[in-house]
Amino acid sequence: MPVRDNAPRRRAAAPTRARSGTGFARRFLRDEDGTLLLFGIFAFVIMLMVAGIGVDLMHFERNRSSLQSTMDRAVLAAADLDQELDPQAVVNDYLDKAGLSDFLSSVTVESGMGYRVVSATAQGDFHTQFMKLTGVETLSIPAATTAEERIDGVEISLVLDVSGSMNSNSRLINLKSAAKDFVDQMVANSTDGKLSISIIPYATQVSLPDYMISEFNVSTEHAYSNCVNFEASDFNSASMNPATPLKRTMHFDPWYDFDGRDNDPMELVGLDNGLNSTLPVCEAMSSREILPLSRDATALKDYIDAFMARGNTSLDVGMKWGTALLDPSLKGVVSAMVTSGDVDAAFSDRPANYDDGDTLKVIVLMTDGENTSQYYINDGYRSGDSNIWWNDQEEKYSVYVGLDADDDDGDGITGEPLFYWPFDNTWHDHAYGEGTYDETVYERECTSYRRSGSCRRYRTVATTVTVDEPGSAAILSYAGLWAYTTMESVVEDLYEPWMNDSEAWNDWYYSVRNYVDSSTKDARTKAICDAAKDHDIIVFTIGFEAPWRGKQVIKDCASSNSHFFDVNGLEIADAFSSIASSIRKLRLTQ
Repeated sequence: MPVRDNAPRRRAAAPTRARSGTGFARRFLRDEDGTLLLFGIFAFVIMLMVAGIGVDLMHFERNRSSLQSTMDRAVLAAADLDQELDPQAVVNDYLDKAGLSDFLSSVTVESGMGYRVVSATAQGDFHTQFMKLTGVETLSIPAATTAEERIDGVEISLVLDVSGSMNSNSRLINLKSAAKDFVDQMVANSTDGKLSISIIPYATQVSLPDYMISEFNVSTEHAYSNCVNFEASDFNSASMNPATPLKRTMHFDPWYDFDGRDNDPMELVGLDNGLNSTLPVCEAMSSREILPLSRDATALKDYIDAFMARGNTSLDVGMKWGTALLDPSLKGVVSAMVTSGDVDAAFSDRPANYDDGDTLKVIVLMTDGENTSQYYINDGYRSGDSNIWWNDQEEKYSVYVGLDADDDDGDGITGEPLFYWPFDNTWHDHAYGEGTYDETVYERECTSYRRSGSCRRYRTVATTVTVDEPGSAAILSYAGLWAYTTMESVVEDLYEPWMNDSEAWNDWYYSVRNYVDSSTKDARTKAICDAAKDHDIIVFTIGFEAPWRGKQVIKDCASSNSHFFDVNGLEIADAFSSIASSIRKLRLTQ
């Protein structure tokens, strides 16, 4: 029995040892958990610090970008040559409104004729939220920027519509104001010698001053006015070779009935200061002629003020001359005009070469209409003698008809010259003033006297005498005929009285003059516009209350859609102002 009692006690001791081993294990496990927790906490702190640095850097970059962007905008506004406020005040105001004025360190301004350079620096501190845990409490925010607006070399051709429709709706008045403001803007913001402006007024034709046309190889049928007739191929190129023969436009009026030859003094068609209806295709007035390469604001504006509006519209011819005055092929012409004193010596090396990186070439083409017919005299009626004679003393015409085959003058002789005298509707064998005529003189003769010596009875005695016709007749050249007597007057006063009306008009009007139609002129306009743009000439165009067709032509002519302006009324001033701003080269340089 006692044995039985001891056995259980020995077995009971085993569980006690087992429980002791389990507790150790549990204590070991508890110690391992503490180590992992510490590691996890350490890793979390590291991750938090890395993320925090990223957050700090992101906020830092945001603040830096905001400061730099504000600085950029501020100096751009301050450098604008149109900005009338103090440049430093402009920069201060921009940063103040952005709440960044405390960061501004310095503002420097350099300016002169035609340029303004504004530089600014800023320095700020960014207070970190997370990086300070690593000992970095602040980050420095630097900003520096420079803006410059500068006009370097600029050559401008203002190609302006002065056709008759510009008299409507105050268009000419509004054009003058806008164009003069444009001149002021460009001249005021340009360095002397860096800006040249040529003004090309166009209507049916473009006229040149004497000193300019003399530098080209132009035909010499007359010297009443200075325009040239271009061939279609001339519009395919921006250049003009001054040595290439050019056909002078005849001085004639294809529209109105006017005779200036019988005025005292004789009045050349078109030289009437615009006070009557005579309108030659090529006008010989200084206000209608090109003003080449000038920088004189007063002269340019006075010239614009003298514009008058009349005639048809030739976009192609205006654009041709505007382009040519920017093309290096006219260097010799400009040099000659400098030598003669008609162009400023500052422009002796212009037009600049196209690869001259310092010179900007610009055309501003403005119209209120569309291409219309351009008239010219056919070759058979341009030079040589006409069949019209003129007696200047008596102011009488004679028309040579040919040989008198039917004895129309009634002198019994055939085969002699036959002349028609319009002033008395008679036929003769010579021009009035080149012959004689028999004149019967009637005198009273006394046949009976009274004792007192007075005559009692008279008789009439007729005496025939030969009298020289007064004055002297001279044959007129075709150039001289058209210059003083319009085509309608020639037809209606010299031919219709003795010819069939339709024959008179066909023979002496429609067979004499011809024209380039609007469709052909549209194609020529496109050709010269493309030629200009091929040389990187910047082309701005303005449709000033223009019809759809005209707007399409000049919109296609512009360098891009953004270079085309469709305006009405006073909006034309905004168009010119916008173009002036675009020409100026405003840019960030740092």
